[in-house]
Amino acid sequence: MTNVTPFGDGAFRVALPERVEPRIALESLRKVPGVVDVVVSETHACVTFDPRGPIPDLSTALDVAARPMAREPGRLEIVQIRYDGPDLDAVATFAGLSVEEAIALHLSRTYEVRAVGFLPGFAYLGDTDPRIAAPRLPNPRPRVPARSVGIAGDRTGIYPFASPGGWQLVGTAIDFEPFDPDSGARLRLGDRVRFVRV
Repeated sequence: MTNVTPFGDGAFRVALPERVEPRIALESLRKVPGVVDVVVSETHACVTFDPRGPIPDLSTALDVAARPMAREPGRLEIVQIRYDGPDLDAVATFAGLSVEEAIALHLSRTYEVRAVGFLPGFAYLGDTDPRIAAPRLPNPRPRVPARSVGIAGDRTGIYPFASPGGWQLVGTAIDFEPFDPDSGARLRLGDRVRFVRV
């Protein structure tokens, strides 16, 4: 059963059951009359509405999201990467592999956008090969350059802007802008990403 709890006067916090596809939940919840905005993570959604109006009924939208259905694959984005990150050796050591072997594992998968957040346009891509699923740094860096590619556990991602960050940096995305001021995040829930080495 879906767990929906009030989150202040104008929002619900929704714990998504495992069978719910986040992208479908996002699309379904956005269509509910009275809903102002929806943010979906891998396991939860925050649904905001105008508290001066009727309280939205989310049940039908969540039922739709939970129905088994043929799933359309998300867009495939090819991202060029230069493996020049300062933590590349540490990730290889964590894996007990050479740097080239660790790179090969990072390149070996097509990743799916599991969530978008932390920064506008920052996509959490999963799943990394468990052998290179290195944990976050014990102390985050005060500044990570824009377009740095990092690994944190079973996720990899591209920093859209220079910011503080604690992911293990393995490379730099080339000719790829994760965020556009006019169109927003380039990667969306369910999109797929394949890294290509340059």
